[in-house]
Amino acid sequence: MARSRKKQIRLGTMTAGGNRRRRRQTFSEALRHASARAHERTNRRLGQRDLKHVRAAIAGSAVVYEDAPTGLMTRMLRWLLGMLLLPFCWVTSWTFFSQFSDATLDHGFWKMPAFWYFATGVLLMTGWFFSGLLRSVFLYLYVLGHELTHILFIWVFRGRVSDWGVSLDGGYVTTDKSNIVIALSPYFVPLWAAAGVLFHAMLGLFVELPPVSDKILFGWVGFFWAFHLLWTLWMIPRDQPDLKENGRFLSLVIIYLANQLLLAALLCAVAQPLGFGEFATVWATNAARFFQGTLQVLRELQS
Repeated sequence: MARSRKKQIRLGTMTAGGNRRRRRQTFSEALRHASARAHERTNRRLGQRDLKHVRAAIAGSAVVYEDAPTGLMTRMLRWLLGMLLLPFCWVTSWTFFSQFSDATLDHGFWKMPAFWYFATGVLLMTGWFFSGLLRSVFLYLYVLGHELTHILFIWVFRGRVSDWGVSLDGGYVTTDKSNIVIALSPYFVPLWAAAGVLFHAMLGLFVELPPVSDKILFGWVGFFWAFHLLWTLWMIPRDQPDLKENGRFLSLVIIYLANQLLLAALLCAVAQPLGFGEFATVWATNAARFFQGTLQVLRELQS
């Protein structure tokens, strides 16, 4: 696996084995480390020292790779930015739960076929996740989606991917560019759900799809949105390099806010008459109320 002498950027998930520091290397670890050293020597000969090694879900990687110390000012700025984003998280959650509870009660949202097929997909994935059936298959699928999401966002930011790999032990991406969006994108982009929507839309351009295709799509999106959420929640506590790269607190705040907005957009797309415009209007009203209330409290504290 390619490495450079520059700071190693670790993006992705880390499996349970990544949390344990072993005093003695296993045979498989020794092989991986020997392979990494061979790749490093090869890269030096090829003059690829500018590449950044993006690591994901490498069991035991903490034994070899240590994060460079982060300066006090950088840590303080990350905490400050995270604190500034917390009110937006609160306003978004407030708007989400109030709007969709009203839509459920007043507009019969729970009676809509789209909701039931989506909910069926969510329940199927949730039951499958907690049953433990085919766990290795879903773990591999999650890590694959994780790495592909990194790659897609690297391309969006006009970066270059020179190498990548996925296995049950983990995955990696070698690139010349990384930022906070590239690092955190797999935690708020349900790639397989989005792929289903894109495939359905593209197929509809060429053939007339039967009505049942919409039901299948809603079930697919519910299944893989739950897949994304459950595996992300399972992975986050396992010492993720992606979260360390930009600060755990700031990363978690961004992940929560992005997932909340994504779910709100998803439900707005199907929850008629509730839509994007109404949600945005209510969000702006709630934000104004929140900040006015905050200013009022600060004035009372000063007086």
